[in-house]
Amino acid sequence: MITPILPTYNRVDLVFERGEGAWLYTKDGERYLDFTAGIAVNVLGHAHPYLVAALTEQAGKLWHLSNLFRIEGGERLAARLVAATFADTMFFTNSGAEALECAIKMARKYHSANGRPERARIITFEGAFHGRTLATIAAGGNPKYLEGFGPAMPGFDQVPFGDLDAVKAAIGPETGAILIEPVQGEGGVRAAPWAFLRELRALCDEHGMLLILDEVQCGVGRTGKFFAHEWAGITPDIMAVAKGIGGGFPVGACLATQEAAKGMTAGTHGSTYGGNPLAMSVANAVLDVVLEEGFFERVLATSTRLRQRLAELKDRHPLVIAEVRGEGLLLGLRTVVPNTDLIAAMRAEGMLAPSAAENVVRLLPPLTIGNAEIDAAFEKLDAACARIEQGLKADTAKGAAA
Repeated sequence: MITPILPTYNRVDLVFERGEGAWLYTKDGERYLDFTAGIAVNVLGHAHPYLVAALTEQAGKLWHLSNLFRIEGGERLAARLVAATFADTMFFTNSGAEALECAIKMARKYHSANGRPERARIITFEGAFHGRTLATIAAGGNPKYLEGFGPAMPGFDQVPFGDLDAVKAAIGPETGAILIEPVQGEGGVRAAPWAFLRELRALCDEHGMLLILDEVQCGVGRTGKFFAHEWAGITPDIMAVAKGIGGGFPVGACLATQEAAKGMTAGTHGSTYGGNPLAMSVANAVLDVVLEEGFFERVLATSTRLRQRLAELKDRHPLVIAEVRGEGLLLGLRTVVPNTDLIAAMRAEGMLAPSAAENVVRLLPPLTIGNAEIDAAFEKLDAACARIEQGLKADTAKGAAA
């Protein structure tokens, strides 16, 4: 019999009752160090008192209005994001996939408004993950997510990640945009070289194309700057954000320049819940914290310390860990053994982390972790690696005996 919840997830058999900072607690009182953070969502950890207060205050006033009326919290959030980024305007959504849908529509509408509706094709990259809608799985191009859903939505030309010659070869008269994650999360924690992003910006300028960035996972301080593209010294035309911007509450946004958004006039796009008062109150509270002076510098300092401990871990356990990769606090351990083995061993030691492509274990802690959490993570990872090595030795001994 089918379960009441559609069985599309392979859920871990754990039920958490509460969270505090970087820790989660089960009903039985078991404590887990959370380096999943809701898949890079809970940037300020669990139950951050400032976010709790903001949501609680708003909950006593207004929950939902729809976009038939002005929403002051959304106007304030938009003005703050405009002031802190390249953008002139934005559209609020509930998720990253919706933000990418808006970005795709916006790019196509831009060229249509310029009298070139045929320029609807978008160059994307192997290993990308842009969401689970029909358009975003077509953009991602992963056969695992496309299988069984009929013909892939047309309009996307995929090339190898980081291959500039392939990008140039893919540009044609119908190409209207390039879409890329500055750091691929699901794709194996792969960072695009900053020089490559600068080359993409130059190509877009040369060919009259739009540069669309997906910073759903790598944005909002995750790499040590507000948005990852800042490291490359470029600005996009359109950018999709979500996850961290809500700190755990469903919020997404599609940011754009005035020029890129020229086709998105009244009635061209909409959302019932996007920009609702609850979401806006939490997102404004997140900005209050992450835009405080020194916040990003602390993320970088934390990242440096964590990477040092991970490098030590790699040296101690070469049979388990092959490589440490990533940027800021979007880090990955490429493993020698199946990454699922390390994830299971970590869970047995009381630590949680998600997988990624290329046999990588992602480490996505809250951006607020301190030295105590880093040291605890090292101890748990060290024990998890030792647990795996013991199993490898046992397997070797059995093989010798046989």
